[in-house]
Amino acid sequence: MSKRNSQAAKSAARERLRVERERQAKRDKVKRQVIVACSIVGVLAIAGGIGYAVVQSNQPSKWEEAADAKVVAPANTSGKNGTTVTLGDSKSDHVVHLYEDPRCPGCANFEQTIGETVNKGMEDGTYKLSFTIGTFLDGNLGGEGSKNALSALGAALNVSPEAFIDYKTALYSSEYHPSESTDEFAKDDYLIKVANSVDALKDNKKFQDAVKKGTYDAWAMKMGDAFQKAEDVQSTPTVKINDKVIETPSTDADWQKALKDAGVTK
Repeated sequence: MSKRNSQAAKSAARERLRVERERQAKRDKVKRQVIVACSIVGVLAIAGGIGYAVVQSNQPSKWEEAADAKVVAPANTSGKNGTTVTLGDSKSDHVVHLYEDPRCPGCANFEQTIGETVNKGMEDGTYKLSFTIGTFLDGNLGGEGSKNALSALGAALNVSPEAFIDYKTALYSSEYHPSESTDEFAKDDYLIKVANSVDALKDNKKFQDAVKKGTYDAWAMKMGDAFQKAEDVQSTPTVKINDKVIETPSTDADWQKALKDAGVTK
């Protein structure tokens, strides 16, 4: 009895072991299938991600699109694509031409030291004041602040010449002009913040919409091209009086001397 029961128990144990092995084999098979399926999904996901990244990298940037877009020139401009900006009602033929870049620290220093005096000569009718604004610092430093600020300057110019002058002054001010290595001007909200310090632009919805929508982005690209083609301009700021490059003045006295030497009188 004891012996027969022992054999039956052994047989039952072997049967249970066989069944368990079969179950484990089935579980292992399912597990392998799941792993393979997940691996395929993972590969496809990676491939899809790479494909998406490649497609995205091949998409033109906002500024590349603007370079080929139809130009909307601001009011108070002239010439091809509106890249001639000459302000003032002087009856003389004298023209002071400034070549600048919005991110340029030297331009900010020029504006902060003698900008008011230069603007006053235009306002008094001693000469007209012309501007060609570049965006080369975006390429040198990385970013898009020069282009974005130039587009915003176009929006200000569309409001009025006075708004343009005042806004440019604000952008170059010690309070708002960022260090050369930062790209604050790439942010529309920052450009609007600066504009709110200018009476003609404060809470000006038309101006703000133009900044946010990039209305004058294509114009900014063409203006940047005009800067690159300018003769005898190697750096910023560059100042020309009647098409002749002068040594950039650093004081009001230097400026008055430069005007006198150029034969510019009211």
